[in-house]
This record gives sequence, structure tokens and C-alpha cells, in this order.
Amino acid sequence: MKTSQNVSERETPDRATLSVSNIGGIEETTVSFQQGITVLSGRNATNRTSLLQGIMAALGSDRASLKADATEGEAVLEFGDERYRQTLHRRNGTVVTDGDPYLEDPEIADLFAFLLESNEARRAVARGDELRDLIMRPVDTEAIKAEIQQLEQRKQRIDDELAELDELENRLPDLEAKRKRVSDEIDSLREELEDAEERLEETNVDVETRREERSELETKLDELRETRSELERTRDRIDTERESIEALEDEREEVEAQLEELSTGEDVDLGRLEAEIDSLQAQKDDLNEEISQLQRTIQFNERLLEEAGEFLGTDDHRTDGDITDQLLADDDSETVTCWTCGSSVATDQIETTLDQLRSVHQDRLEERSSIDDELDEKRATRTEIEENRTEYEQANRRLDSIDDEIERRRDRIEELTDERESLTEEVDDLETEIDDLESDGSEDILEQHREVNQLEFELERKERKRDEIEDEIAEIEERLDERDGLESRREETTEELTDLRTRIDRIEEDAVEAFNEHMENLLETLGYGNLDRIWIDRTTREIREGRRKVTQSSFDLKIVRSTDDGAAYEDAIEHLSESEREVTGLVFALAGYLVHDVYETVPFMLLDSLEAIDAERITALVEYFESYAPYLVVALLDEDAEQLAQSHDVVSEI
Repeated sequence: MKTSQNVSERETPDRATLSVSNIGGIEETTVSFQQGITVLSGRNATNRTSLLQGIMAALGSDRASLKADATEGEAVLEFGDERYRQTLHRRNGTVVTDGDPYLEDPEIADLFAFLLESNEARRAVARGDELRDLIMRPVDTEAIKAEIQQLEQRKQRIDDELAELDELENRLPDLEAKRKRVSDEIDSLREELEDAEERLEETNVDVETRREERSELETKLDELRETRSELERTRDRIDTERESIEALEDEREEVEAQLEELSTGEDVDLGRLEAEIDSLQAQKDDLNEEISQLQRTIQFNERLLEEAGEFLGTDDHRTDGDITDQLLADDDSETVTCWTCGSSVATDQIETTLDQLRSVHQDRLEERSSIDDELDEKRATRTEIEENRTEYEQANRRLDSIDDEIERRRDRIEELTDERESLTEEVDDLETEIDDLESDGSEDILEQHREVNQLEFELERKERKRDEIEDEIAEIEERLDERDGLESRREETTEELTDLRTRIDRIEEDAVEAFNEHMENLLETLGYGNLDRIWIDRTTREIREGRRKVTQSSFDLKIVRSTDDGAAYEDAIEHLSESEREVTGLVFALAGYLVHDVYETVPFMLLDSLEAIDAERITALVEYFESYAPYLVVALLDEDAEQLAQSHDVVSEI
């Protein structure tokens, strides 16, 4: 788990300068920051939140609002030798962003570094939402699953190759024994051939008188030997073809069994499934746009209440004194007049509308999450169908190929069988001719010629067989040289698989550990009376994903209080005070900040809307967070900032 890291160890510039124009309620301002805590101190409606939005905009967030009376705004951050800039433009009633900000993708910063009142991590805790999905949002779990599948297939291929090498290695002893046996037979045949040739030489005393007869006989014997050799080779080829057919028939049975297990997916309308996926994606896109619009509307209304002087006028009968002071003087009777449309509205009505907007925003987030789950399930089903169809088609093609190969080899066997019969007849004819050439007194020498011829033929056949065995042994030994490389690749693949399979678990475990550790530390530091402990309990459950059952984690927030007499009891999030809920939400955001190493990519952490927490606890909380962020910028009311202002930078004029 990532724990505290000293700020000085990170390569982050010591100073930063921010220039903002037409963002929030700010017309134009420039502010410098040093590493550590910077306090934005002031009353309500003094553009503290607007400055935080300017920092967010320069860093890349699209959650900053454009000044109500402006069509274009800008935030520029000078950071070391670099300069980062983002502009906001009003087009067709929508604010769009452009430029070269600090971050390409601000999602993780919006979740865990920009902790304004509307921050999703803070609000998720306050509402009692599922926390696991939020902490895992920056993790591309689908990409991890796809990579796991690829590695599993690679590992299976390596395992198959290693199993094949094991089989080949097991064949070596038999092959070597066969080679020795054939070599011994060759040695024995050579001795017999030498003896037969010596006997033939001794018997052949009348060379001159029998030369012509022997010449014809030897020619016939040579022809007989060659014909027998060809006959033997033909028989070997027939045996080889038959063995190949047996192997192909075995493979065909395996492929047929595979086909029986596979489904073509014809019972599923893939076109309809694609249409459903497209429809769900379109719904999600619409929801994303609606959520974005709601977020901007919520931020605008929050700023409308906080910085009323920038947007609102007073009723005509209130003409004396500071406008903002008049607006805030009496919450019960306060009414404000919008400068854009002239209508007069009670501020409590704006707050009610804001609560409704937040509720709708949360409903849309839940609806989007539900659509995401349905999309994942349908995409998994589509992938499974496509994979099955591909395997089914490949198996069918292989079956056709096997049948074609079997038919071709059977045709070849018929050809070889005809050739064998022809050679057999030729051998019989030659033997008859040789018998006819035998004459009185020549039977011995003819028989000896025949014996020599037969031994030469047998010797040639054995030598050919030995060469084939030696070639096979050499090929196996060459293949076995691949074992070390394969085992090394298998070990690397196994390590990669282990890392990927445990990555999601590790992130979840680190998040829970970080939250529990910092929650315990802060509860002890802040001293919340009878609040004994708040922690996350990580549990798992089985859910259906497509046609498979998978295990998914859930984060359950647990709260334990104690009575005056010391008895402990479990409580619920909705029973926490507003101060306790805010602290819990901030600690959860800090856990995400540490687990995802946000400090390595986002140098700023922003805090706002801490009024529910008393000043002494705010000081302790902010100084605790200081250990984890290079730049910590916090917006506070004057009375809450007094203690921090004594030892940290303060910005009071914006």
C-alpha cells in the first residue's frame, strides 16, 4: 500500500503562478503558490471557490464554470519552466474547453484530488453509495481481463509444446535401443555377406568358361535385388500411409467431439444483440451529456448561493448598504433578483432546487452504472458467441481438411498396392528366369550368387532403417534444446498472469487498508466523542457476467459507537453528524488519492466547503492532509482560517 511520501522527495517545482480570467465569479486575477498549505481566507462571495475552479481548469478539469456575463475564459498555470493553459468558450448554450492543460485525462484528479463540495467521492460516502465501484473506476478492468485471456492462451500453447517435448523425450530410450538393435543386425549381416562372398570366390574356379553365363546371371540377380528393394520401399510407403490414415481418423474423432461441445450461436440473434449494445451505448452517451450538464448547473447554483454579489441584485425596497450583506442578513426572509432575467426568488427556493438537482444527478449516475453493467454483460455474451462461432467454423474447416487428406491417402494406397502387385510379379518372373539359367554343375555358384544378392538387399534395407532412426533421434534432440527457452517463457507468462489476476485485488485491499489506517488516525486526532471506529469491510459475492459466474468485491462502510456506560453498538452512515460525514468522505478521497498514486501526476489537492467541521478540527485535518500533497489549497471562512494562517501562506484578496 502507498503510504506517506515526503513532499521534498518528489520532483515538483517549489512555486506555481496561476492567472485566471472570467472563471466562476472572477473577472481577472493572478495568484502565486508555494509548496505546502495555501489558505484561501475570506467571507462568502469572495471568489475562493472560483479560484479553486481556476486551478482545476489549468490542470485539465472541465468542471470549471464560465463567468455568467462572459463568452470566453482562461486559466494559465506557470509551473517551473512550463506553462499550461485551458480556455473556456460558450457555444450554443454549452461551455466547451480547449488548450494545453497539465493533464490529458482529468478523471482521476476530479475524483480524488479536487475535493470541492460536489466531489463524487465525498458525496458517495455521505449518501451511502457503493464505494468499491468508485475507487476502481480509474482501473480498466476489461483491458486487464482481455490481457489475462491472452496470457492464458499463450501459457496453454507453451504447456502443449512442453507436453509434446516430454512425449518426445520418453521416446528416446526406445529409439536408441532400436538403433542399437538395428546396428547389431547390420554388423551381423556384413559378416555374413563377407563369408558368402568368400565362399563364392572359392567356388568360382572356372571363370573363363562360365563368364558369359555368370554375366547374364549376375545381371538378373542385380535386377532382382533392385526390384526387391523397390518392393520393400513400396510396402514401407503403404504402411506409412496407413499409419497416417489412422492418426487422421483419431484426429477426426477429436474434432467431431469438439464440434459436439461447441455451439454455433445460431439460437442467438447476433444482429439484435448488436442493436441492443448500440442502443445502450447511445443511452449512456446521452446520460453522460446530461450528467455533465447537471454537474455544471449544480456548480453554477452552488456558486450562485455562495457568491451572490456576482450574479444577483436585491429587491427594489432594499437600497441601502452592501448588496451582499443585505442578501445574507436574514436567511428566513431573503429574496434575490437575478440580473439576467429580473425574477425575484427566495434563496431557500434555490437551495431546494439545488437539492433536487443533486438528487436527479445521483439518479442519472445510478442509471449510467446500471447501463454499464448491462453493456458489460451483453458485450461479454457477444464475445463468447463470436469466439464459439469462430472455433466452430475452424473445427468444421479442419474436419473437411482431414476428410480430404484421408481420401487422398487412400487413393495413394490403391496406387501403391497396384505397384506392389506389379513388383511382386516382376520378382517372381526374375526368380523363374534365374532358375532357368541354372545348369549342370552351376547350382552351387548360382545359389551362392543368390545368397549374396539377398544379403546385400537385406543389408541395404537395414542401413536405410538405421538412418531413419538416427534422423528421428537427431530431430528430437534438436527439439529438446527448445525446452529451456519454453520453460523460461512459461515462468514469465505465469508471473505476468499472477500479477494481473491479483492486481485488482491488490488495489482493492490497498484502498481499504489506506482508508482504515487514516480513518483510525484522524478519529483519534479529531476526538469525536462516542465515535469509536469507522472502517471499510471488504466482502465478496458471486455475480453473473454473461454466461459465467464471477466473484466481485463490495466495500461495506462500518461504524461503531459506544454509550455513556461503555457499551459498543453498530451505527449507520445516515446517523453520523454532518461533520463526521464530511471527514469520512475526505478520508475516502485520500485513500483513492494514495492508492492510485495521484500525487505522482497531479501536484495539487484542493479542499472546499469544510464549514460543517469546527475550526480546531479543520486545522488538524488540513495539516494531516499536507503530508500527502505537494500543493494543498484550502478555501476557508476567516474564523476557520485563523489558526492555519499563523503558520501557512494565506490569500485573502482574489
